[in-house]
Order: sequence, then C-alpha cells, then structure tokens
Amino acid sequence: MHTGDYDRNSGESIRVTRRSFLGTTLAGGAALMAGGLTAFAARPPFIEKSILELQELMTSGSLTSRELTSDYLSRIGSLNPLLRAVIETNPDAMEIAANRDAERRAGQIRSRLHGIPILVKDNIATDDKMETTAGSLALVGSKVPADAVLVKRLRAAGAIIIGKANLSEWANFRGYAPFNGWSARGGFTRDPYLLGFDPCGSSSGSAVAPAASMCAAAVGTETDGSIVCPSGNNLVVGLKPTVGLISGKGIIPIAHSQDTAGPMCRTISDVAVMMNVLRSPSGEVAGHRLPVDYTNYLKRGSLQGKRIGVDERYFTADYGGERPLVAVARQGLAAMERLGATLVPTDTGDPFANNFKFYNDEYLVLLIEFKKQIAEYLSTLKNTTMRTLADLIAFNKEHCAEEMEYFGQQVFKQSQATSGDLNDPDYIAARQANLEFARGGIDGAMQRDNLHAIVAPTYSYASSPAAVAGYPDISIPVGLTPIGKPAGLWMYASFLQEPRLIAFAYDLEQEIHPRTQPKFLGTEPPEPKNAGICAKLANPAMSAQAESSSGDVSLPYHLGTGKPFLR
Repeated sequence: MHTGDYDRNSGESIRVTRRSFLGTTLAGGAALMAGGLTAFAARPPFIEKSILELQELMTSGSLTSRELTSDYLSRIGSLNPLLRAVIETNPDAMEIAANRDAERRAGQIRSRLHGIPILVKDNIATDDKMETTAGSLALVGSKVPADAVLVKRLRAAGAIIIGKANLSEWANFRGYAPFNGWSARGGFTRDPYLLGFDPCGSSSGSAVAPAASMCAAAVGTETDGSIVCPSGNNLVVGLKPTVGLISGKGIIPIAHSQDTAGPMCRTISDVAVMMNVLRSPSGEVAGHRLPVDYTNYLKRGSLQGKRIGVDERYFTADYGGERPLVAVARQGLAAMERLGATLVPTDTGDPFANNFKFYNDEYLVLLIEFKKQIAEYLSTLKNTTMRTLADLIAFNKEHCAEEMEYFGQQVFKQSQATSGDLNDPDYIAARQANLEFARGGIDGAMQRDNLHAIVAPTYSYASSPAAVAGYPDISIPVGLTPIGKPAGLWMYASFLQEPRLIAFAYDLEQEIHPRTQPKFLGTEPPEPKNAGICAKLANPAMSAQAESSSGDVSLPYHLGTGKPFLR
C-alpha cells in the first residue's frame, strides 16, 4: 500500500527497459509481440478512440469488433511484459467479438457498449474460463457460482470481457505492503507514464490498461482511494460512485459499508457510457430516481456560475499533497475559474483530530466487516478448501515463498483477531463516528458555503472522506509534471451527485484536453528486498516473530494512497 524499498518518485531518466517487452507470454491470452515502443508508435488509428467514436466506426462498417478486440489483445501481448496491467485474457474473446459482429450485421445493437472490449479487475467474478482470485494464489482453481451482477450487465449490453486486470493483492488488504500494484499472480504493475512512479492501488491494472490503450475501458473497485488514486496517477478518469449505485454482488469484498465498483476510462464520455450499464442500485440507493442517460450531462458550460469548494489542507504535505502534483492541480483550478466557476475556501474537517480517530475508526470498521464478509464470499465458491479468513492465513504461510516474499499478512491477522460481529458495540460506535465526520464534513461544507462540489489534488489523503461517507468521487486528469508524473483533481459531492460531477468534469476536460499518450519514461525500479518472513517461519525460534501484528488497529499509512502517516 505504501512505498518503501524503492523510491516512488524515481524515474527522471528517459530510458525504457527493453528486455521487459521481450518476456514471457501472457497466460491464457494473446501471443507476445516483440517491438515495445515501436509497436506502440504503430498502433492502429482507432485504438485511442472513445467508446462513442468506436461505435460510429463500427456502425459505418469501417471497423469490426473482431478487429478491435484483436488489436487490443495484440497490445496487451506487446505491452504487458513491461506494465503487467493484465493478469489474464479471455480465451473466448475473439469468438465473442465475432458473435457481436454477427448481431450488428443482423441489425441487433444491444447498447453503446456493443462489441466494446472491457477489462475487469480480478476481484470481480466472471463465470467463464478465467480465474477470479483477487491476485492471490489461494483462490486459483476455485469456481465462482455466477458472473458478478456488473459483469452480467456488461455482457447483456454487448460488451466483451477481454480479460482480468492486475491489482494490489486482496485489494491492498492483506498486509503492510511497501508498494502498490503487486499481486502474486500478476507481479508488479508499472505506471506507463513514468515507470518508477507509484501506479497506486488497488485498482492499478484497471488504470494502467486504459491509459496505455490496452482496452477501451476498465472496471475497478474502491474501498478507500482504489479507483481515484490509480486513476489520478495514470492520467485516466475514474469514477467512484455512491455506494450502492453499482451492485457489489459477486465482487470479492473488503467491507460493504465502503466497497463499490466503478468505471476507469480515458475520457469522461466513456465514464458516462459505462455508468449507463454498470448501475444496478441496492441498499441506500434502491428506490431513488436515477438519470435516464448519464451522457445527457456531457455539456459545455456546466461550470459557469458554480461554486467549487477547495479544502486547502489537502494541498499541503501534511495531508498528502505533493508539490509538483499540487502545481498541476492548481492549473486545473485556474481552468475552472476561466470557465466561470468560483473557487471557495472550505473546511470538511480535520481527519487527524483526536489522535487520528477518523482513520482508526475506519480501519476498525473494515477489519470487522472483512472477517465476516470474506467468509460469506468464500462459502459460495466451488473447487476450493478456502472457507474462512483463517484458511487464507494458513495458505499464505504454507506458500510463503510465493505469497510473502516482500510483505506479510498483518491486516489479515488483525481482522482475524476481531469479533467479526456487526453488532459489536465497538464496531457500531466506530461506524457511527465515521459517518458523522465524513458525511457531516462534506454535507456541512456544501450547505454552509453554498457549494456545488469540492476539489482536492490527486494522490493526497482526500479520498477518505468521500469513501467513508459512501459519496461519489471522480478523478479528473489535468496534466503531467515536468518529469512526467500524471496529476489532476479529485472532485466529490453529496449522495447520488454523479450527474453533477460528470458535467463539471466534462466541461473541464473539454477546456484543457488533458489526454496525452504515455511514453514509458524512466526505468523499472529494482525489486524490493526480501522481507525475511519465510526464513523466520522456517525457524521455530523465530516463527512467532515472523509476521507478528500488535493489538493496535491503527494503520501506519493512509489507506487510499499507502503513504506513511507522519504521526
């Protein structure tokens, strides 16, 4: 979750590790293509097109879904040895694409996603020939009972699930990882703009893949920051919707109170198209009136006369703001002012108050929910002996060399030590305090200062209030720092305000045109040092200390970014 053994800010030199392009083939998918940067430069002219543009090409007969799918598979084969954004591809993708083409010829167009290749994160169940493992070896070979609800909706809309995106293993909820974007199955995901820059997590692959045009769009998941942080660090648009707007059924859980899936795309229009299909309301969202079509909010002039709150604390280093990225974010603020918005200083509350109570409460809630909900999920699987969190902990010990070379499973063990009881008074108190702070902070600021939305810089600690509140948060690309780091703005608002955020983001996007293709600058960081956990486990005298976790349930780093707190 956080950087440690190598510098996340490295990558100033301009060199690509060419041998990374010439590695092994991607399991279950496209044949490897040599060529690296040459292959990227020679990409087909339609590979960067938006979903709406791709539909126009297919309607005109200039492009088929089979051609599009083949080219994306070729790009995955070429670029994945370096970027490792994809764990596996769908062996049936080309056949499915051919079927979508046949439907189109017969006049059957299911939706704007008809024939469009989409990647989904490897914690989202697909009942096909692909695995669903959260990146862990523990679930390899297990069989899910059905497609996740969002996957069913994508398939019914005519989309092609082209593969599974890499991620931070167990959605960054296994141990104190000194990096983002690693899984035992997928290896280290790399940022295509600056190879040494943190791709962020946990939906690392779901951000890197569309950024490098390895798919038309992707789906990620977030509990805190796992959509917006990788989107910000890879210059793509990521929408973390209101919790309950997209069904979580069939997604490997952390905690129902904060978990949600969301689209991660190259453009705002792609996000709007994806939301039309992904929405599947439940919980608090069920029964609320939803937009007929999110693309109706893709309008210029949307920021004119709007009041946008700026919580300056998140632009400072103490709250995760990094000077070069903040400078780019302020360029976005200046563009919003040019578009007629009024920037208003605001205060959504200090998450560090009372000795980090907000973050400590959040962590306790997630630990308790995870123990209960992971057992519920595992109980639905076939062809596996994994049934409880204790089983997963035992598996990691038994397969230490593959799973715990770099970090342990402190988070798993802390969750196992909880009651796992959602009636636990400590859980109820922590959840209530969290909601009062997060929702009270956002809603209070918006009402007090008459705001339409609130903004903060990417890669800061600002993901947490919206995540805990269950409110929507969109990552809007702005540009690159002088050495090539992607940066932008996170914009959030109250319950079910996705249409407003899409409208504002679109207006800004059309003003500044932030999309630039990645150039794979810098060099791959060296692999982290071996943590020594396995050697200790093999030594009876040291086994108890191998992966010890204290009873303290306060995290040493921010959940959303993985950056260490300065306590």
